[in-house]
Amino acid sequence: MDSNVQSQSSQGRKAALSADEKSTHAQSNAMLDLVLTCLDDDKAEEIVSISLEGKSAIADHMVVASGRSQRHVGALADHLTRRMKEEGFGSARVEGLTQSDWVLIDGGDVIIHIFRPEVREFYKLEKMWSADVTAERIAIS
Repeated sequence: MDSNVQSQSSQGRKAALSADEKSTHAQSNAMLDLVLTCLDDDKAEEIVSISLEGKSAIADHMVVASGRSQRHVGALADHLTRRMKEEGFGSARVEGLTQSDWVLIDGGDVIIHIFRPEVREFYKLEKMWSADVTAERIAIS
């Protein structure tokens, strides 16, 4: 009888964990939607979303976008962090806002990189994190 109770308890924990995972996944997707919408509304260029699920434990998604100038990059980052806080996602950690060549916003579930176009071309983050790029294709490029 004890093993039956333990089995039911274990199944209950799995069901609860599954519900927690669903809630976290929904929150992650809501944050991603907010980020993509906000960047698009603010005229960011070449917005790319990369799923990190199964690739890294640092976040669920990475978003890479470009601003037209340092001022535009800074404005995009500032507006996005304010919107994330207003929508209840808390205060994101921000790096690079003073220079605004490359601003990193760590929203927890979503990592956002906003670049000036020249800096983005130099670092090529999408190429590094893209799942469908094989080693053979990288060597050919």
